[in-house]
Amino acid sequence: MKVKRINQIEEYLKDKQEASLEELKEHFHVSLNTIRRDINELAKSSTIKKVYGGVIYNKNNPVTKDYEDRNIKHLNEKKDIGQHCGQFIEQHDIVYLDSGTTTHFVLDNLDENIEFTLITNSLEVINKAVEFPNVSLIIIGETYKRSTKSFTGISDDQTISKFNINKAFMSATAFSLGNGASNSDLLENRIKKLVCKRAQHVYLLIDYSKFGKTSLYTYCNLEDLHTIVTNNQVDHSYVNAIKESNTNIVLL
Repeated sequence: MKVKRINQIEEYLKDKQEASLEELKEHFHVSLNTIRRDINELAKSSTIKKVYGGVIYNKNNPVTKDYEDRNIKHLNEKKDIGQHCGQFIEQHDIVYLDSGTTTHFVLDNLDENIEFTLITNSLEVINKAVEFPNVSLIIIGETYKRSTKSFTGISDDQTISKFNINKAFMSATAFSLGNGASNSDLLENRIKKLVCKRAQHVYLLIDYSKFGKTSLYTYCNLEDLHTIVTNNQVDHSYVNAIKESNTNIVLL
């Protein structure tokens, strides 16, 4: 599958730092034209840089920073946002917790005996969820991506399309009024879009630094969000526009 291969190419280049097109062609057992198309897709997000006859990994691209680096930035704000959202989970809910550096904090202050179904592709969420004896845990995603501590790639859309999700708690690389919630990873974007379509209520958990920015792929528009939970440093022009759109906003 194309999107799965693109993710594998990104991981390969992160490990090797550079590769020729011929090397990538041989390693992934595809044609040179296919590799060129995949590289062009990766180049859109500045994950890699094209050079004569090959590519190099763009380690200076902020989008490609490792999970731990991103987790440290605005850590207190992320904790506040995630822990605040724990109150929205109720007994017997069917909940999706997205991958990201904020969403796993949703589980921190929950009653350890609460009973609900949890769907996720986040390794951080999985590690916390196993401590809850009454939580039914469903894991989606076929390929582990180290840079985001998440599982990506689904072979069949029906995997998610069968779920009836009450509440989805989502992360994003960027958010703007016109382009909604967006991210830069094609495989994760596919999962996010499917989850948002199935969820009755979509909660967006983002710190103030994500506002006014747009990443490569939109997965949910402003009008489709139930609630945005963020910090009170957000510019008032965004707050007013969000309220006018009938989307709830919580400022912490």
